[in-house]
Amino acid sequence: MYTSFYTAARGAIEQQKKMNVVANNMANANNYGYKAKAAVFSDLMYYNLNNIYGQETPLKAGTGVVVEKTDTNFDPNGFMTTEGEYDYAITGEGFFMLQSPQDGAITYSRNGHFSLSLRGNQYYLVNDSGNLVLDRNRNWIRVTDGELSGQVGVYGFNILDGMQSVGNNEFQPVAKNGLPYLIEDANVVDHALEMSGVNVADEITRVIESQRAYSYALRMVTTSDEIVTTINGLRQ
Repeated sequence: MYTSFYTAARGAIEQQKKMNVVANNMANANNYGYKAKAAVFSDLMYYNLNNIYGQETPLKAGTGVVVEKTDTNFDPNGFMTTEGEYDYAITGEGFFMLQSPQDGAITYSRNGHFSLSLRGNQYYLVNDSGNLVLDRNRNWIRVTDGELSGQVGVYGFNILDGMQSVGNNEFQPVAKNGLPYLIEDANVVDHALEMSGVNVADEITRVIESQRAYSYALRMVTTSDEIVTTINGLRQ
C-alpha cells in the first residue's frame, strides 16, 4: 500500500526537476548561442505481483520514474546580423574553443559574442566570461589595430551526446566525446550571432505537461492516504 505514496512522491519530485530544466530554457530564450535542454526520464524497478496463493503472475507494478539525464540539442540555429565588430556566428556544426586565463581549462561554446581584453600591453579576443578565444592553431588571438593574429578556430567532436554544461553557454567534453578536431571548411560569419535554440511554444507545452503530471502525482498521494485511512477505520 505504502508503495503508492513513494511512487507518487517520486513522480512529483522528478516533474519538479523537469520544470527546472524548462525554466532554465525559458530564461535563456534570448541568449545568443544557447542550446536548449530536455529532461530524459527512465523507469525505476518493476516487480511481479502475486496472486492470492502467493504465486507469481504476469502482472507487474512499477515504482515510478527518475530524471536519468538532461539532453542538449546541439542543432545549429539561425543567426542575426549585429553591429559588433567582434561578433561571430558558426553557420554549421562546431564550437569556438576557449581557454581560461586562470587555470588553462578548455571549454567550447557557440556564443560568438567576443570583445577585447588588455593583458600586459597587448589586446586579446575574449568571450563574455573573459576566456581567451583560440585560433585554428589553438593559440590566443591577439588584436592589433583591429586586425586578428589568426583566424577564429571552429572545432568539432565525433560524438556530442554527454557534453557537460559548465555555465555561460560553455561546455566541456567527456571521454566518450573523443578529442576535438579542427573543422577546416567551417563557415564563420562576422558581425553576426547565432540565435538561441529555445522554441518558446515547445517549452510552454512542456510546462503544461509537467504541471498536469505533477497534479496527478499529488492526487495519487491523496488517494492513497484516503485508502489507508479507510482501511484503518475498518480495523477499529
